[in-house]
Amino acid sequence: MKTYKFLLLLLSFSIATHAQKVKNQAKIKPRNEFISELMGKMTIDEKIAQLVQFTADGTVTGPKGGDNFIEEIKKGNVGSILNATGVKYTRELQKLNLENSRLKIPLLYGYDVIHGYRTIFPITLGESASWDPAMAELSSKVAAAEAAASGVHWTFAPMVDIARDPRWGRVSEGSGEDTYLGSRLAMARVKGFQGSDLGAINTILACTKHFAAYGAAEAGRDYNTVDMSERVLRETYLPPFKATVDAGVRTFMTSFNEISGVPATGNRFLLRDILKGEWKFNGFVVTDYTAINELIPHGFAQDAAHAGELSLNAGIDMDMVGGIYLKHLKTLLNQGKVKETDINDACKRILEAKYDLGLFEDPYRYNDEKREAATIYKKEHLDAALQVANKSMVLLKNNNILPLRREQKVAFVGPLISDEANIIGSWAATGDRTGYAVSVEEGVRKLITDKGKLTFDKGVEIVDTSKSQMQKALDNARQADVIVAVMGEFENMTGEAASRTDINLPGIQKEFLAELKKLGKPLVLVLMNGRPLTLSWENENMDAILEAWFPGTMGGDAIAQTLYGINNPGGKLPMTFPRTLGQVPVYYNHKNTGRPYLGAADPEQKYKSRYIDSDNSPLYPFGYGLSYTTFAYSNPKLSANTLTASGSIKVSVDVANTGNYDGEEVVQLYIQDKVGSVTRPVRELKGFNKVPLKKGEKKTVEFTITANDLKFYDINMQFVAEPGDFNVFVGGSSAAELTDKFVLVK
Repeated sequence: MKTYKFLLLLLSFSIATHAQKVKNQAKIKPRNEFISELMGKMTIDEKIAQLVQFTADGTVTGPKGGDNFIEEIKKGNVGSILNATGVKYTRELQKLNLENSRLKIPLLYGYDVIHGYRTIFPITLGESASWDPAMAELSSKVAAAEAAASGVHWTFAPMVDIARDPRWGRVSEGSGEDTYLGSRLAMARVKGFQGSDLGAINTILACTKHFAAYGAAEAGRDYNTVDMSERVLRETYLPPFKATVDAGVRTFMTSFNEISGVPATGNRFLLRDILKGEWKFNGFVVTDYTAINELIPHGFAQDAAHAGELSLNAGIDMDMVGGIYLKHLKTLLNQGKVKETDINDACKRILEAKYDLGLFEDPYRYNDEKREAATIYKKEHLDAALQVANKSMVLLKNNNILPLRREQKVAFVGPLISDEANIIGSWAATGDRTGYAVSVEEGVRKLITDKGKLTFDKGVEIVDTSKSQMQKALDNARQADVIVAVMGEFENMTGEAASRTDINLPGIQKEFLAELKKLGKPLVLVLMNGRPLTLSWENENMDAILEAWFPGTMGGDAIAQTLYGINNPGGKLPMTFPRTLGQVPVYYNHKNTGRPYLGAADPEQKYKSRYIDSDNSPLYPFGYGLSYTTFAYSNPKLSANTLTASGSIKVSVDVANTGNYDGEEVVQLYIQDKVGSVTRPVRELKGFNKVPLKKGEKKTVEFTITANDLKFYDINMQFVAEPGDFNVFVGGSSAAELTDKFVLVK
């Protein structure tokens, strides 16, 4: 924590210093007055232009439109540009825009800065394994500083989709399966990107996505249908979105999917009734890439004009890349199919964001080449990336093999031992895949100077089935004291458009592990992947398993430091790992059913909610993660066993470090509502606390429960806490045992 505070202090000082150095080129009026006067001068064409975003050369995640964005800028038809980065390029485009803008309205530059800009942090799912909002805020703050220094005003993050199906590739971009954890981390990321003042030169607009329920796509197939009750939508999938509104997020992005028959981009209930109505969101809403156009193949719109009509009326403020608003909104207005008040409202929301970023005062305030050079890959940024990567490591199994000893002869094998491209993961912005990232081999060689103690042989590739390298790797491994296999996925096997029907280790990696196992040596598996994998065989046959995710620019150092005990892994899983693909979706906070299966000890084995060929339980539950030390829980207490509507109960437990290493334990609080007017989950996460404990140290950890923590949507769809009995579970994972009980009274 001291390291985090020091890094945050350095970054805050940097922000303050740069803010002081910025000299406003034009003093302007207060925001409301300025924008009111500006819009009073704007034609309807100029207002519509603010609602239009085109893409520059860069990442394309859908069909490219035929419009030449340079020509559209010259015509004054563009309010925002996607995928333009770098001070020189963004300055050139801004200059072109201002030369052709009658009212000198600046462009807004957006870019996918998901888990770092140039300095890349662990993928978001991996970072979420830290269970540490401070780490999420730190990584977002660094990403914002680098992106802003490179001309970017706006990121399309955080992604806050709750995801329970590991087949879906985009689980890598989110915080996993839990609403409470996801909400806490989402708020931290918004704070990191936007800071406390968007006028500070090192902050950028955040964008909460994908609104809504994108993570529930049927069969884990990207862009697929979502069909769920409003109760499930509101209780499980919407809370992280609402949390970001509470945190002050300034933009939202809609999802590609339909929800109960209505595509999100044309969904008035989501956008106007809930987001802008109930939640009072005062920022602007952008579509995902060509999502307005996609209302046509959805079968929701007859043609492009109809799609534009539906989208604006639903509450879409900006059209990403589709070109439909530019081509059709004015005609739709003249036909009376859309309202000028809605166009004005969308324009106003976008102009307010530009004003708050300081772009009307100085359109080039993000275009300082010296600042760009001084900011990218700053030492404190790299230090922060290493810290977050270390915090993200999850130890899944350890038969007293880890940490390794420096005097041991270790054979490192596997397709990812020397990798510097996949290690930074998918959606890695402008991250360098050509040599800047630290590989596992590089990280290990920094620590172990006796080169005779180390061998590095891939043995196999990630998906290639050739065995031409295998024998050499086996021969070297035979001479080692310990074998470490670094295996996993290609980075592009996760992320958008990367759904998988087989979530085993790809290629012949498992076959290679089986050959290594025959050598009779202690065998450690290090995983780099962007989703939970099916690892039942590996769990049975490996002596230790370390989940490293795709750990980012400093990933090789983090893995090496963890393997050799410099870093004691303290991460916990943000998503359940299934025993077999047939269990998917599997998640901890499921319902009980009328015939719950009680496990092998259940006297009735036949007519229960169970599989006949696998246990119901996951391989590794949500919240699970081991350490090089051990922790003991004792003396659980409730301050009272009765809770009133306006009162609170304190839950306390003693946690002791009973092992031989200093470590961190994530103490987790779960609650079960035993009886409700509608059925309730078997348990729900309601609190967590990451506690550092030195060897032999004991601390008392305390949580507070109020009636607000117990609310849900009842039989009448009212958000209430119903009186009744509740069970409390406190421990180191979602499998924590019953701790105590209490009653909520009227």
